[in-house]
Amino acid sequence: MESLYPLFGFLHVMAFVFMSVPLFNLIVVNERAELGAGFNYDADRYLENIIRRGATRCFVFQWTVFGTGILLILTGGLGIGALWMNWVLLTKTVLLLTLMGLLSYVHYALQPRIEAIFAGVKPDGPIPDDMTARLKPHRVVRKRLATVCLFLVIVTIVLGLQVHVRFSPGLTVGLIVLAGLFSWRVNRTLIRFGWV
Repeated sequence: MESLYPLFGFLHVMAFVFMSVPLFNLIVVNERAELGAGFNYDADRYLENIIRRGATRCFVFQWTVFGTGILLILTGGLGIGALWMNWVLLTKTVLLLTLMGLLSYVHYALQPRIEAIFAGVKPDGPIPDDMTARLKPHRVVRKRLATVCLFLVIVTIVLGLQVHVRFSPGLTVGLIVLAGLFSWRVNRTLIRFGWV
């Protein structure tokens, strides 16, 4: 079983990389904003399809991270008790469960409200005057939650790097502050050149 540790590690890291859905959803939302504030059926329907369908993929990646994390603990010699004894593992687990909860809220509560608003509009039909106003509150909440999720994903990565070798407290705090600043920036601007 110990020989499977590298495979589980690879799957764990890859699934976490693919959990970058909040980053790309924020980028897509900010790209949509470039088209103007008014309702555009084709652009808005396309945006909602990307976000709605991305949730299922993200659930799969989250469960992969959870499962491979448990397998890494079991095959890496730490034992399941490390979840409670190792503050990094415990914090990572709590953050992952929080991410799962936030995604569940968006997918099962918030997105259906948005879809219900879209249900009354047809591509070639009249668009209600209040369409943008009805969508905006739900989209604002979803965008804020995506920003929180992006921050939590980055913090979880910062902690994941410290499972076996700890960073200094100053470096850890500094990286978490940078994660917050980056998440806030992605929420506010269209990051055309990655970090810049």
